[in-house]
Amino acid sequence: MSVEFVHYGVGRWVHILAGVMWVGLLYYFNFVQAAAMKDAQADGTAAGIAKHIAPRALFYFRWAAVLTWFAGMWLLGDKADEAFLFKERAYVPIGVGAWLGTIMFVNVWAIIWPNQKKILGLVPASEEEKSRALGHVPRLAAERRAFHADALLHVRLRRALPHRRLRRLKASPLSVAAWGGRKPGPPP
Repeated sequence: MSVEFVHYGVGRWVHILAGVMWVGLLYYFNFVQAAAMKDAQADGTAAGIAKHIAPRALFYFRWAAVLTWFAGMWLLGDKADEAFLFKERAYVPIGVGAWLGTIMFVNVWAIIWPNQKKILGLVPASEEEKSRALGHVPRLAAERRAFHADALLHVRLRRALPHRRLRRLKASPLSVAAWGGRKPGPPP
């Protein structure tokens, strides 16, 4: 097994699988758990979610973020500065993805996790601190996460799919992926 295979082959799969886990849990939190918690709090059954499911899901969410980010940096290797600083035109798309991933990574560890610890009662917090944690900043953070995840998917697909084919189809990478690489419409 060559070093290049491990670096680019295995490294890319680790990056992609950890990213899928990270974004999948993101969508779970935004679209499933948020609504379920409201309903469960209304009928007094939220303790199971808050005590057992949310902490475990947040654990995997946080560490999938770490693994995704570090695997991405490992794949960039000595070209990380060129991507982050947009030194070469070829690195602009991956640089945008690297910046969005970094913003999301910092968001997870600096905004979301400290507030979730208070909300779930994992650290001592007054009712005022819990109320603030449930307030404006985490909601905006969640909205930004969903936007960044969509943008990262767009950048990732744009890098993975052949550019000539995209230009010929005059379609976005997301629509090409959704339609299996062909134009929407009746089958040929």
